[in-house]
Amino acid sequence: MSQDQNITLQQKLDHLPTNPGVYQFKDQRGTIIYVGKAKRLRNRVRSYFQNAQPLSGKIAVMVSKIADLEIIVTDSEAEALILENNLIKKHQPRYNILYRDDKSYPYICVTRDERPRVFPTRTVIQDGNRYYGPYDHVGKMRNMVETIRRTFGLCTCACSPRTIDHTKGLPKWNKCFEDYFENCSVDIPVEEYQDIIDKVVKLLNGKTDGLIRDLKEEMELASQSLEFEKAAKIRDSIQSLDKYSEKMKIVDNTETDRDIFALEADHIENLACGVLFKVRDGKLLGTYHRFLKNIEGIPEGQLLQSFMEDYYTGSISGTIPDEVHISHDLDDDEPLMDYLWQEHGKKVPVHRPQKGEKAQMVRMAAANAGLQLKEYILQKQKAEKDRVPHVIKSLKRDLGLQRMPRRIECIDNSNFQGSEPVASLVCFVDGQPRKSEYKKYNIKTVEGPDDFASMREVITRRYGRLKKEGGHLPDLLVVDGGQGQLSSGLQALEELGMHDDLPIIGLAKRLEEVFIPGKSDAIMIPKTSSALKLLQYLRDEAHRFAITFHRQKRSKRTIRSTLTEIPGIGPKTAQKLLKEFGSVKRIRETDLEQLQEQAGKQTGEVIYEYFHGGEKAGEG
Repeated sequence: MSQDQNITLQQKLDHLPTNPGVYQFKDQRGTIIYVGKAKRLRNRVRSYFQNAQPLSGKIAVMVSKIADLEIIVTDSEAEALILENNLIKKHQPRYNILYRDDKSYPYICVTRDERPRVFPTRTVIQDGNRYYGPYDHVGKMRNMVETIRRTFGLCTCACSPRTIDHTKGLPKWNKCFEDYFENCSVDIPVEEYQDIIDKVVKLLNGKTDGLIRDLKEEMELASQSLEFEKAAKIRDSIQSLDKYSEKMKIVDNTETDRDIFALEADHIENLACGVLFKVRDGKLLGTYHRFLKNIEGIPEGQLLQSFMEDYYTGSISGTIPDEVHISHDLDDDEPLMDYLWQEHGKKVPVHRPQKGEKAQMVRMAAANAGLQLKEYILQKQKAEKDRVPHVIKSLKRDLGLQRMPRRIECIDNSNFQGSEPVASLVCFVDGQPRKSEYKKYNIKTVEGPDDFASMREVITRRYGRLKKEGGHLPDLLVVDGGQGQLSSGLQALEELGMHDDLPIIGLAKRLEEVFIPGKSDAIMIPKTSSALKLLQYLRDEAHRFAITFHRQKRSKRTIRSTLTEIPGIGPKTAQKLLKEFGSVKRIRETDLEQLQEQAGKQTGEVIYEYFHGGEKAGEG
């Protein structure tokens, strides 16, 4: 952040108004990273930059990236709520918590034309039309559209998005195929058509019981007027509605319309899920859920409030209930209640029931939120597990491998003039080291500096054991060295009968040449390739691990040899003393009494005299 930007930001903070409104935080590139609303802009915005209380990790990171801010003053909190919702949907700020992509949720649109159309859509715009939803599954929305067609006799041209001319924003009134059977809705008189649409709206609002009562009255009147064909059509509509109504779960015996909101959070995964149960006329009309991300440090009540605000500001008149029940106390419900009052002319009480039937419904919604969240996390983890990093794809291509080398093991040897020979095996999964599966090997069958024989021994031991135990083989084995090391490794695999099961390559240090079985010449991977960088990282890690193990062995041998030079001290006693005291230095600094306590009276005195040149305990 430059000095000029600092001054500009500070000046804006010093002159913030106290009105309600919306604030937008921007980074150095001018990208909006957060949108929020406030009852008093000055107090809310300045709170981010005061040190009165520590900020959560996510908020602290966001604040560190703020280079500028922009505010929009509104007349009320309700207006601020609407504006905040629209800006978040438009800009998709990184640090807002809702997945607010409305394209992923279907709605049913009822246009406000002389002959309204009823059709599915994924785009909600402020065009004067009525939108019902959102539906959390496209199948539920399609079932509703089909129920409307069957029940009220609307034809395909009245229930299809293809009839809308998006270039002009006007519906196309071309008659559909059903016109040949005299069933096209264009032929229905305007007043009768509008009556059908009124019934459709009642159905979309879940008023099935009242709708069935109205239809039965119409059927009786038609029968009394000897309009038997009309009565038969109404009867079919009633039967269709009865089937639809039977699928709606009865949750209480009242006709009160309720919205039940619940939320479950997983702070380890940094995710939450909000669930809505829409209860109309005592029946569960439908459910809706949405996931919230980046929830670190945000209380459940605030998360639930964000979920509810997003839902209601995206809803259309006719979907507002008589009362709302919630699983957590909201952070501040006043803006939401003001919005419902101003936009829908309805005062909606919000309660958190503690016992009884309403509390049971809230618990059921919370259980559904938990299930939705668990399923989403499992799908997310599976997707991450199945995702193959680009570097792995590059390595497969450059080496001409048959399968993705997601698990790679690399072996390296280490010795000093043939002494203390050891080997290391490191394991990488999806290009990242998995240190819990690193292994160390003491070379047992090789004498002298013979790296080829050491490589054969390690490969035989490692993969012979995996074969015997039925363990999973890596997708690729890398040996540190050129053609000679590769030949030794390939020979060991052939003796195990595994040369066709385990791809193996050699990586030479000098020119970073890659050797492949069956080719006399090395292949050269471009120096800038991510695949070569991964192989180098793998080789260097194996070398580091082997060298560290070798040095540890040499150090222990040196320490043990120092103690075994003392007359009467053998390897077992030396090991016991090192385990007890930790080092030769501490043994040298220990007094006679402690040495005799640990090693015995006579041995302790010998050790003490060896290090102190014949001094006696207590001598000056």
